Amino acid sequence: MLFTEFNLHSSIQKSIAACGYTEATPIQTEAIPLAQAGRDLIASAQTGTGKTAAFILPALERLVKPGLAGRGPRVLVLTPTRELAIQVADSVARYGRFLRFRYGTIMGGVPYPEQLRMLRQPVDLIVATPGRLIDHLERGRLDLSRVELLVLDEADRMLDMGFTDAVDQIAAATPQSRQTLLFTATMDDPMARLAQRLLRNPERIAIATPKTTHTQIEQRLHVTDNLGHKYKLLQHLLNDPTITQAIIFSATKRDADSLARELYDKGYAAAALHGDMTQGARTRTLTNLRRGRVKLLVATDVAARGLDIGGISHVINFDLPKAAEDYVHRIGRTGRAGATGVAISFVSPAEAVYLQRIERYTGQKVPVHTIPGLEPMSSLPSGNRGASGKGRRPFVPGGQRRQGGAPKTKGGYQQRSRTQR
Repeated sequence: MLFTEFNLHSSIQKSIAACGYTEATPIQTEAIPLAQAGRDLIASAQTGTGKTAAFILPALERLVKPGLAGRGPRVLVLTPTRELAIQVADSVARYGRFLRFRYGTIMGGVPYPEQLRMLRQPVDLIVATPGRLIDHLERGRLDLSRVELLVLDEADRMLDMGFTDAVDQIAAATPQSRQTLLFTATMDDPMARLAQRLLRNPERIAIATPKTTHTQIEQRLHVTDNLGHKYKLLQHLLNDPTITQAIIFSATKRDADSLARELYDKGYAAAALHGDMTQGARTRTLTNLRRGRVKLLVATDVAARGLDIGGISHVINFDLPKAAEDYVHRIGRTGRAGATGVAISFVSPAEAVYLQRIERYTGQKVPVHTIPGLEPMSSLPSGNRGASGKGRRPFVPGGQRRQGGAPKTKGGYQQRSRTQR
């Protein structure tokens, strides 16, 4: 579907053309008309499919028309992380460059005076993280009685981060007549309950299922013996001249700092990114990454969602994530906007349970690769899989709880898919 068929305001169409967009992605094709019609919506799609425009363009279309007088926002977008809030705000600026409206961001890690100045004046659209928004709300600095549209972006991630009560509190401060758009990668029981509380007779859009996992990304698996073996494999892989920029995911903030320092000391343009860094430090790191000054970003899962850097050629899972969904989001940092990418994962026998979750969730076996001279001495536990990537049911170490797996889909929503249009 062409963007010209959405009947958007001419100023928005002008911005879209300036961005070089002509044909809408599947999530945009499905979501924009429903959002324009005022319907509540639950939508899921793979990362990198253009979902931000799917809610920003209808939001801007709403702002073209006059609203109630007041200072509070008419559109409120909630995101789980500061990085995603910044990215969404950048999209608002691009798509609304030819419109007259005021917007701003509210997020932690940023000095209060700048946000207070914004809130003293009328504002039409706010992109916020829940924690800092609640702070302003409880101190009486923010009025949400004018909200016409509430957007929850990466809603499943917000719940994972413990923002359930905050989201409920924020929604309760907005009018019941508002329109609500919920974007999520998974639809488990907590998400279904949230949707039941906040949305009215929502339509459900599912463009891609978890099993259709990034066909443009080559996935590889390296079995490792121990931490030292991981370091040797990483050192070898980083000599690959096809790596233009890479994100290396580690399990903890301390590990991210340690690995980034070690790589930097070896002469690589490396930097860390994690939640303990100030917003200023995180912004500088991402700016340096976008400008090519940083080649290797060592990050925790704070970078797994909402980070859109076009030049990422490789993703390396130095540590496998515990949640299968996080694997899908991690590798989605490469191969964006139709490009190809490579995702390389290290797995030790102790991490076999995480590999089991990932392969069950995606419905795919990740091919095992070996490097001559760096072959593993150990193998994955018996019954997990063979070197060919095929085998029986994965082994689960004794005493360890089984988690993850394919998300459950709740009924009761109006289901729309591309084949049902």
